[in-house]
Amino acid sequence: MKGGKSKADSRKADSRLAVKKQSKKEKKAAKDPNKPKRPPSAFFVFMEDFRKQYKEKHPNNKSVAAVGKAGGDKWKSLSDEEKAPFVAKAEKRKEEYERKMEAYNRKLAGGGDDESDKSKSEVNDEEDEEGSGEEEEDDD
Repeated sequence: MKGGKSKADSRKADSRLAVKKQSKKEKKAAKDPNKPKRPPSAFFVFMEDFRKQYKEKHPNNKSVAAVGKAGGDKWKSLSDEEKAPFVAKAEKRKEEYERKMEAYNRKLAGGGDDESDKSKSEVNDEEDEEGSGEEEEDDD
């Protein structure tokens, strides 16, 4: 062949230039099962109670969509004063979530203490009871 590349040479060049495609599973980072779940919004706190009430009134209803639609309509019709308890519960859960996330992030940064916060506090309480008469010395 005059001045041209053979088919084999062009295939080798193409294979070098080819970019490996990653599958969807490889692209996504693995989820940490220990990471705290995000807290529900005020609407979802409302829906927890609403579902129970709706099932009592409509025991034969099997449609999840019907419950969701009825809940959404009810939520829209509520005034701000009627929504206030659900908003307060949602805020409380959000604060709790933020505390758990801070502890989770400290645990990740610290290198993996496997003890839970509850067990640490119990251990510290026991130490306080035992060593209440003695003072510890600090070596500065």
